[in-house]
Amino acid sequence: MVKKSKGISCCGTETSGMGCCKVESLISIDERGQMVLPKEIRDKANIKPGDKLALVSWEKDGKMCCLTLIKAEDFAGMVKDMLGPMMGVLQKK
Repeated sequence: MVKKSKGISCCGTETSGMGCCKVESLISIDERGQMVLPKEIRDKANIKPGDKLALVSWEKDGKMCCLTLIKAEDFAGMVKDMLGPMMGVLQKK
């Protein structure tokens, strides 16, 4: 049986409790700065035409090391989940 170890990713974020990361595809950037997400990835992530994606970046030692795409609707939910309890505490004061 393999144990999951707690660790720090390249970006300094704790990786415990997160799913496994893997390279899904290599994507080329064209001369206009555009890229194409392969259909297989779009289908797997349920990304449809017109969906908005939030691009989240992390820096380590002053250099951008990680880029993550999150569906905007999911990102908004994460922000509300994190800020909601704090806002409740602030409103009580």
